[in-house]
Amino acid sequence: MNICFLMYPWERVCPETDTTLRLVHECALRGHTVAITTTSGLTIRDSTVFGFCQVLKKGKVSDKIPTFYRNADFRKARLPMAGFDVIFMRANPPLDNLALNFLDSIKDDTLIINDLEGLRLANNKLYTASMGGAASEFIPATHVSKNRDYLQRVLEESTSEKMILKPLNGYGGHGVIVIEKNAQQNFRSLLDFYIGEGETSNYVILQDYIKGAEDGDKRILMLNGEPIGAMRRVPASGEIRSNIHAGGTVVKHTLTKEEKRLCAAIGPKLVRDGLYFTGLDVIGSKLVEVNVLSPGGIMRINKLNRVRLQRQVIDFVENIVHSKDLLQQRKSAFRLAVQNAHQLES
Repeated sequence: MNICFLMYPWERVCPETDTTLRLVHECALRGHTVAITTTSGLTIRDSTVFGFCQVLKKGKVSDKIPTFYRNADFRKARLPMAGFDVIFMRANPPLDNLALNFLDSIKDDTLIINDLEGLRLANNKLYTASMGGAASEFIPATHVSKNRDYLQRVLEESTSEKMILKPLNGYGGHGVIVIEKNAQQNFRSLLDFYIGEGETSNYVILQDYIKGAEDGDKRILMLNGEPIGAMRRVPASGEIRSNIHAGGTVVKHTLTKEEKRLCAAIGPKLVRDGLYFTGLDVIGSKLVEVNVLSPGGIMRINKLNRVRLQRQVIDFVENIVHSKDLLQQRKSAFRLAVQNAHQLES
């Protein structure tokens, strides 16, 4: 297969922990043609979308991923993006909508993980806040607004002693703070800071504080609507955020009965929206976020459980591409049979 990773620059990869690197390595181990590019590397020439790519030269692949990273040798080439069987969307947030527009013309011919329309729909925190049906019982009470008076009233009327305030367009735990009801003198000032003024003002999220949040959260990796691995992230002392870059640590985690119910309720919607490889952030039995653009955690879950989840991910894309190829072959054979029908004796 021909596989392209639309990602962050190669030199910014952390070989010890990077999830994208593990996917690249698995593809190289299997002998696939692997290329990488960035969103700024997309271009159009004669109505054809190209990418200024780095193509991994084939050769012996070290089983040690940091060694593979250090020894990776690339050849630069401008390649038609429709020539790839699979494109992995692995650029860091925020979502680059212009990059999605470049790829719109090839989305029916190339498997894109995750689906472009799914990314447009889900790459914000409104995706979980607006979930209904069976999923709604797993969503904490969430308020999204720019209206300072409304948000002040929500806080005052809340039956909880504290709530979570965070920017709608934030990621990685940036800007997440706890608001105490008995110490809300600075709340209005915080809203001014987060929301801003005029046309550039921002939406914020005010969300019920979930019991047990101080003990951390769980990252659950989902593949084709099913959980394939999980870990628990424990915040550092005196910190509410459990994100690793904020000082959090990880421990092994086995999904509880409630978490399995949550996955069963959320999974079908993810698949319907073309979100095949995602990361769920769960506190208690509540879903607080769905990571759809560049979900991470494979290395840490692998280490905790002595598995290689990247194998399941690449197995999945191989099976889809193989099924599409078989379908196309059958379609071509049927068309040929119809085309040649006039030559057959009655």
